Amino acid sequence: MNEKLQGYIDWIQYDELISQVNNYPHKLLGSHEVDGHQIIAAYRPDAEYVKVTDLNNENPNYMDRVDDNGFFALYLDKKVYDEYLLEIKYPDGTIINIRDPYSFEPVISTMDLYLFAESNHYEIYKKLGAHPMVVDGVEGTLFSVWAPNARRVCVVGDFNLWDGRVHPMRLLNESGVYELFIPGVKEGAIYKFLIRTRSGEMLYKTDPYGNCQELRPNNASVVVDIDKYNWKDTKWIEKRQNTDRMQCRKEAMSIYEIHLGSWKKNYDESPESGFMNYREIADQLADYLVDMGYTHVELMGIAEHPFDGSWGYQVTGYYAPTRRYGMPEDFMYFVDKMHENGISVILDWVPAHFPKDANGLGRFDGVPLYEHPDTRKGEHPHWGTYVFNYEKTEVANFLLANALFWIEKFHIDGLRVDAVASMLYLDYGRDNGQWVPNKFGGKENLEVIAFLQHLNKVISERVPGAMMIAEESTAWAGVTSPVELDGLGFTFKWNMGWMNDFLEYMKLDPYFRKPNHNKLTFSMMYAYSENFIQVLSHDEVVHGKCSMIQKMPGLYDDKFANLKVGYGFMFGHPGKKLLFMGQDFGQWQEWSEERSLDWHLLGEEKHAKLKDYVKALNHMYQKYPAMYVNDYDPIGFEWMDCDNSEDSVVAFVRRGETKKNQLLFICNFTPIWREEYRVAVPCKGKFTEVLNSDATEFGGYGCTYSEPLTAEEVPCNGKDYSLVVKIPPLSTMVFKFDYVEKKAVKKKD
Repeated sequence: MNEKLQGYIDWIQYDELISQVNNYPHKLLGSHEVDGHQIIAAYRPDAEYVKVTDLNNENPNYMDRVDDNGFFALYLDKKVYDEYLLEIKYPDGTIINIRDPYSFEPVISTMDLYLFAESNHYEIYKKLGAHPMVVDGVEGTLFSVWAPNARRVCVVGDFNLWDGRVHPMRLLNESGVYELFIPGVKEGAIYKFLIRTRSGEMLYKTDPYGNCQELRPNNASVVVDIDKYNWKDTKWIEKRQNTDRMQCRKEAMSIYEIHLGSWKKNYDESPESGFMNYREIADQLADYLVDMGYTHVELMGIAEHPFDGSWGYQVTGYYAPTRRYGMPEDFMYFVDKMHENGISVILDWVPAHFPKDANGLGRFDGVPLYEHPDTRKGEHPHWGTYVFNYEKTEVANFLLANALFWIEKFHIDGLRVDAVASMLYLDYGRDNGQWVPNKFGGKENLEVIAFLQHLNKVISERVPGAMMIAEESTAWAGVTSPVELDGLGFTFKWNMGWMNDFLEYMKLDPYFRKPNHNKLTFSMMYAYSENFIQVLSHDEVVHGKCSMIQKMPGLYDDKFANLKVGYGFMFGHPGKKLLFMGQDFGQWQEWSEERSLDWHLLGEEKHAKLKDYVKALNHMYQKYPAMYVNDYDPIGFEWMDCDNSEDSVVAFVRRGETKKNQLLFICNFTPIWREEYRVAVPCKGKFTEVLNSDATEFGGYGCTYSEPLTAEEVPCNGKDYSLVVKIPPLSTMVFKFDYVEKKAVKKKD
């Protein structure tokens, strides 16, 4: 070794580097000017030699081998190289020429770190993770990760033969963020973070902010450039940006919930899994949704997850669309295709918990980091998962930025937030002694409330037209109230109460519906307490609960008739709509992620006609604003008949913003003809049938009205006018009418 080097090498840093505990290798490695001299150091274990040249591969200088560990250094009397290359030769004859990773200044700024620590860096995903970029004219990839409890972090991958000695990362002050720009690493490179814990354990971790992972069962992260996709939905995004949540609530919203992996299978193209690519699904699904009249599609979890059977609700890659169906740009195409066809995209999002897989977020840097350290707050005993530590600002920022990531980078139109109740209540799923009260002695999770309010406020400000939907199963007050009024700030809430009552009622033999009539009508007692979505989701057709058609009582024909009257009532009820895939054509089997929907059933008449009926419901729904524009205003709904439990018949009116094209619904929940049934109506005039589930085209008897009915001035149920109709068994009838004011009678003098 050059004797002059002896005094210019930081031997404490050297010892830490060789011992693999150095957390700021840039202090030792790279180029340094000391006393007018230039010192260049490199750590390349197993290298035969390391040579420094200028960028033209000229002016070479061989570095001194300082030891047998692979530490090389070069002493120069004066500064010779502003920029330089390292030529590295290995014993097998391999020679590589690279820019020195330790010759670059930090890319992540102190402002980035400050905002992250404050939970206010809403684009932190642009900094943390792996990002192909050009730094000082050099192409490479910036790797960065938050691991504040680590002793050392390095990047390992196929570009360094997974050698944990080669690319140790630099800790940026006290932020806990490690960073390293590695020149020459391009898209497609596979990597992980190798974390040395304080106890000396070595953990191989998938990148929490990584945008792509290998196809399971492999779980390494993959370098991708998610900014290269050429979006075509500019007008769509501009319109969304100029739409607010009040407008969203007045729009039609008929949601098709789908699990991408089992909607259709393609075993010819992908014999191992049968998964179709995002692009294949998009092209076929868009046609189906448009034909059926759906306005929105909701995707069950597509963030990367290791186990197919978790359906995407046990996430290991929060910033990565699952590789099962393609690359990130393929998913972008999917969203783009939906927008091209006028379909909004909602994504299920899971900020409540995460799995304990060794490569994931759990015990990320050797101790609880993303999860709460107290197991009474940090674990779900029934689910076997970790719970996020919402008290920690960087964890809250991880989730906040993740929500915005899907909305802003992938153009998602809304997030359905999974398991909100489990987040709000400290005692959720826990027995006495298994939970910790809040500072006031209550069971409300105050940190979660603050997090959700922050989340919804930020999204409403940055992306006014984006929808935030809560799957919240309790009576928590103010879920969809504005944050300014101390609400949680969601746009919509799933109506789980209605769903439970409705299904309990529909499963009953019609003979027993009579004493349970309130299950059908009770929901209107609280219909305006929140902005609800009426849901018949995937959760209702799995785990022994039966498919929708199988829930229905009676023989073959009765099941279809029951389902049609049920769907008709659902569409008429205030609130947006959601129906899970396969239930619109009467799938017999419970849903399973392992197989495709039973599309062959459409070759059978009853199933095909049920599908046509749901299609007609959707198109009627979009055609008449009375169906949706006043969902959250009492003026939009009025009972005409809600107390006839004896006949199990209900009738109600839906109103829009004008007096024209208002709708009258009549639903008969028994398999009995109702001859000359008198039903109250709100005014005089003509009532024209626009839909009848008993039409032959929908598999019914054909008892329909081709000519308008005229209201009679015969009082009924407190109304001055009424109709006499023949109601088919198990049917929904819908009539349109224009509201006609009753003229005041002038009194004679």
